[in-house]
Amino acid sequence: MTMRIQIDAGGAGDVKADTVVIPITNPGETPSTLPRGLSGLDRRMGERLSDAIRSGDFKAGVGDRLVIYGPRGGDLVRVVFIGLGESDGIDDLRLREFGGRVGREVNRESNGRVALVLPASAGLSPERAVPVIAEGALLGAYRFDQYKSADRKNEKKTTTKRLRIVTTRKVKGLAALRAETKRAVQIAECQLVARDLSNEPPNTLYPETLAREARKMARAVGLKCSVMNVAEMEKRGMGAILAVGQGSQRPPRMIVLEHGATAARKRKGTIAMIGKGITFDSGGLSLKTAAGMLEMKHDMSGAASVFGAMKAIALLDLPIHVVGIIAAAENMPSHTAYRPSDIIESASGQTIEIVNTDAEGRLVMADALHHAVKTFEPDAMIDVATLTGAAMMAFGPHATAGLGNDEDVLAELQAAGRAVGETVWPMPLLDAHTKEMRSKVADWKNSGGPIGGVSTAGAFLKGFVGDTPWVHLDIAGSGMTSAQTPLHIGGGTGVGVRMLTEWVRSRAE
Repeated sequence: MTMRIQIDAGGAGDVKADTVVIPITNPGETPSTLPRGLSGLDRRMGERLSDAIRSGDFKAGVGDRLVIYGPRGGDLVRVVFIGLGESDGIDDLRLREFGGRVGREVNRESNGRVALVLPASAGLSPERAVPVIAEGALLGAYRFDQYKSADRKNEKKTTTKRLRIVTTRKVKGLAALRAETKRAVQIAECQLVARDLSNEPPNTLYPETLAREARKMARAVGLKCSVMNVAEMEKRGMGAILAVGQGSQRPPRMIVLEHGATAARKRKGTIAMIGKGITFDSGGLSLKTAAGMLEMKHDMSGAASVFGAMKAIALLDLPIHVVGIIAAAENMPSHTAYRPSDIIESASGQTIEIVNTDAEGRLVMADALHHAVKTFEPDAMIDVATLTGAAMMAFGPHATAGLGNDEDVLAELQAAGRAVGETVWPMPLLDAHTKEMRSKVADWKNSGGPIGGVSTAGAFLKGFVGDTPWVHLDIAGSGMTSAQTPLHIGGGTGVGVRMLTEWVRSRAE
């Protein structure tokens, strides 16, 4: 499903739509009058809108919904009031979630036209509200239903939903507002691409097909893409990712996406983003429980975030050199699988004792991080991974754990997260965590046990970044969820796409 968003300003009385959505704010008490600028719409509805407000039944709390049907023979089928809560302190989160609810209204209208009318109310300045609401509408309307038989019968038909946003107040810089909204929509669409990848079943998305999708996307948006197969990774000594993938019939891939590889853009610096791409994680010989395996198609959500962010960066043509690396493998038990007690050698030459084959993500990331440092010498480097159950237990879906060797870069990511409504929560990375990851028989061991799991995993990764300014983002909780909110229906969230894009944009400026 795609959504086309149109923006107009100046009057709502002649809006043509089957469903009209109107946000209603609460001035501290139950609203008693219809917002300004809606009298023409009210007349077309036989004054049913003002009657509904005067009744006092609609409290306009956040998310409250009231459907008012038009008179028989009229040109409006229905008007939907959606509560925005108190008019004071309407922030971007509330606007974005309101947009998500508007997106759900678009989904409810199977083939009709939907218009959102923004009255001249407090907190609803079009310049500020429209891009955020449009972004939320795309996120809220998202569905993953392409494997439902009814949809597959019509898979050749592209369903395009339409949303018209009309402000009752004229906007002087309407062209600039449309451009800013287009930018927000492009980035949100890239987050939906990440959700699609995360939600794909593991029998259709595995390292080879993920690499195929990366090549296809790169051609479409102008990225450079290269893919290392097993022979190339063997040549480069990438023993860590090869060990993880050796138990599967589907061999691993190292995918490299590159934007802005010109001398002028490199002068602004080089940024590297590395994503964990375990397309299915059974735990290997350290087998997960059946329940623990159910959502392990999402173990490549970090790769999905990097994929989506690289697409957005290319579409926006940000003036900076950016490298995205995806370490893709499938972790399966078989007679060829790597074993607890194995000692493997990574691309950096450092050796790793395998304590637990279910701590596989940090292994594929070790080779990817080293490749980024050695090949591209980035000025700053981020990795994104569904790495630890400890992060999931600590934050659930509400925050991403962040830690690394550079407080300034971490602060930049936190600021980028705040700008787009995503929370990065700092975690410690102490010398004690590094000592915990040292092995008695090799340079490192791949698991420090359940205590301090977020930080010990981060300490392991730190051993492969050298002096490069680096931050690790653990999205084990925030990258997938079973909860439904106004902005997602559960499954892969695509977390990090908008934040990473905003971070790169701020760096480019």
